[in-house]
Amino acid sequence: MDLVQTRPQTFRLSKTALKRLDTTATYIFLILGSVLMIIPLIWMLFSSLKTPAQFLTTQLSLKMPENPQWTNFTKRVWEMKPSIQLGIRNSVIISFSTIIVGTFVSSLAAFSYAKLRFPGKDKLFLAELATMMIPFAVIMIPQFIMYARIGWLNTWLPLMIPGMLGNVSMIFFLKQYMGGIPTSMVESARIDGAGFFRIYWQIIMPNAKPAVAAQAILWFMGAWNDFFAPSIYLNEPTKQTLQVMISQLNAMYAIQTDYPLLLTASLIALLPVLIVFMVFQKQIIASVAMTGLK
Repeated sequence: MDLVQTRPQTFRLSKTALKRLDTTATYIFLILGSVLMIIPLIWMLFSSLKTPAQFLTTQLSLKMPENPQWTNFTKRVWEMKPSIQLGIRNSVIISFSTIIVGTFVSSLAAFSYAKLRFPGKDKLFLAELATMMIPFAVIMIPQFIMYARIGWLNTWLPLMIPGMLGNVSMIFFLKQYMGGIPTSMVESARIDGAGFFRIYWQIIMPNAKPAVAAQAILWFMGAWNDFFAPSIYLNEPTKQTLQVMISQLNAMYAIQTDYPLLLTASLIALLPVLIVFMVFQKQIIASVAMTGLK
């Protein structure tokens, strides 16, 4: 009797099952990552509602404290010296003035690099990109000396003027985005007699609005959270930004160990950035996904 040799059966997943497995693994990874990032925020919120004694005696927990101290948010934090209201005002003025003017200038430069023709365009663009490779620590001291000699120390000018002249990373991003807008639209407008600024304002900007909005939002986050530059150039308490004031509150209240009050001030400083990102996250994701697409 002949023996029939049979091959062992192998278990194979269908393409649909593999796709579902990949999707499930992706969602699990994203959920774990989001939980790890949310836990510190939850701890900050619950710790800010404690008394100084509760903060020092209780262990690390993610539970709402007994008798939460809502007065930390409604009253005590606004009575701190230096005034947190003044820091918020200074940060708003510096951030918004820099971003509004800087976004306009950066988008103009990006339009010039993407759609106009002039001698040395590529070399000038590469020279600007090369400045992104220079660490800030290299130019920090020369920059400080230069601002000191022209009388800009202890003013908002070092924090505003460089940004108003344009942001290299924003110019690069918008140049790539505007390069995907059909050049035939620009040529047609030129044939109809439109000037370069009219083309920029009425054709390019409406099509590049998602990218411009996303870059402005990201720039706002960086400008609002900036601590290093204001701590170098600003000495007068009435001119300091919110982040610098919070660091001074940390030094002032460290002896009294009033850490819940410091966490309350930190949460207030975090709220504008968090709200802006949550509201405009679709524009940020869409602009990144569409960059470079024709």
